[in-house]
This record gives sequence, C-alpha cells and structure tokens, in this order.
Amino acid sequence: MPLFQLILVALIQGITEFLPVSSSGHLILLPSLTGMQDQGQAIDVAVHVGTLAAVVIYFWRDVRVGLMGLPRALTGRWDMEGSRLAMGLIVATIPTVLFGAFLHFSGFSDALRSVAVIGWTMLGFGLVLYIADQWGRTHKSMDDWGLRDALIMGLWQMIALIPGTSRSGITITGARQLGYDRKDGARIAMLMSIPTIIASGVLLGAEVAIEADVALMRDMGIAALLAMGAALAALALMMRLLKSVSFTPYVIYRVILGVVLLGIAYS
Repeated sequence: MPLFQLILVALIQGITEFLPVSSSGHLILLPSLTGMQDQGQAIDVAVHVGTLAAVVIYFWRDVRVGLMGLPRALTGRWDMEGSRLAMGLIVATIPTVLFGAFLHFSGFSDALRSVAVIGWTMLGFGLVLYIADQWGRTHKSMDDWGLRDALIMGLWQMIALIPGTSRSGITITGARQLGYDRKDGARIAMLMSIPTIIASGVLLGAEVAIEADVALMRDMGIAALLAMGAALAALALMMRLLKSVSFTPYVIYRVILGVVLLGIAYS
C-alpha cells in the first residue's frame, strides 16, 4: 500500500475512533469518495490494535484495576471495585460480540457499507446524541455503574456495528440517557471499547494471519504505531475539552457530513 494512504488511514482511524463521529464510517468513505483502493482487513486490524494500545495507555489505572478484579468477577464475587468493573465490561461486550458475529457470517456487514447508510446514521445518531446530551439528567458517576447499566450500554454499543453510527458516540449517548455526566460517560464508553476492539481484532485477525506476508506485516506495524499516536492525542484532547465543552461541536460536524453524504448518495 502507498505510504501516503497508509498514513491517511492510520490518522483517520486514530483521530476518529474515540471521537463520537464514527471511525468505521470515515474509513469506508475514504475509498468510496476518493477512488483509493480499499485498505483491506489487515490494515483495519492493525489500526484497531493501535487504538487499543492508546486507550489502554490513557486509562491504565482503570485497566489495571479491572484486570486485578477479573479473577474475582469470573468466580461471581463482585464485592470490589475491580471485579465490578471487569464484570460490567464483560456484560457490556456480549451483545456486540453476538450481533457482530451474526453480521459477519451472514454477509449483512458488507451490505451496510454504503454512502447512503453512513449518511443516515451520521445524521440520525448525531441528533440522538444531541438530545441525550442536552436533556439527559446528571445524577450518576462511575461508581454507580452496575450490571444493569452495563447491559443497557452494551445494547446501545451493539448498534454501532452499523457503519456511521460511532461506537463511542452511541455508548456516550446511552451513558447520558442513563444519567452519567459527560466525563464519566465518556470514560465508561472508552473502557467499553477495550474488550470490543479485542473481540473484533481476534475475529478479523484470525483471517488475516493466514494471508500475511513480510511487506504486509511491515505496513501493519507502521499503521498501528501511527494510529496509536493519533488516538492518544485525540483521546486526551476530547477528555480535556469535556470539562468545558459539550458534544454539540461533534453533532454539528455529523449533521453537516450526513447531509452532504445523503446529497451524494441520492444525486
């Protein structure tokens, strides 16, 4: 793959993975609107690994607590912060894994990769995020996150498998609807991305590993490192801005892009 396209794909994935604007939608639009060759599953896996590393680094304290509590969570002992967090992340991931496997093996995932679908989801779920953010109550914090809320947010996250929805955007929407403030809602949404990215990486990576060669592995390494750097910068910026800025700027971007894409799709 040309180095310019490799850099472009990595930056797009890294910047948009944790912003509520849909990384998958932007990656699909890149070849659709520019005529570039589709980057393929191998590079998709690589940039997802890069963004996974970024969120683990940024939220290492929470990740460490969850990992320490995982053994207790698996034995049904949810009496500690770490075990509750670990079990919540497991529960939140199950709907996405099941729905993702269905879309992948049924072939429906390919049918959803269109400019029209992305246009509608950009527009529609952008407005849903705005409503939840502006009118959602704020009476919960990270400490209130239990299995019920984890399941509800997991069902919201499941919808993100439709391109253009945005995994972070839809889970933040769910968090705001449940009453979490912007910062804690985003924090939970980012932590939920870890097992989800791992699950999708395992599914796609198993298929990629069979066909990988030296040149492809080199491209994947470059893409992963660039995506990690871009994701760390975007994640740090968003979390800092949430102290003083709402999600409205992202909503405006989504609405404008959605309208433009619908105009292109139906012209």
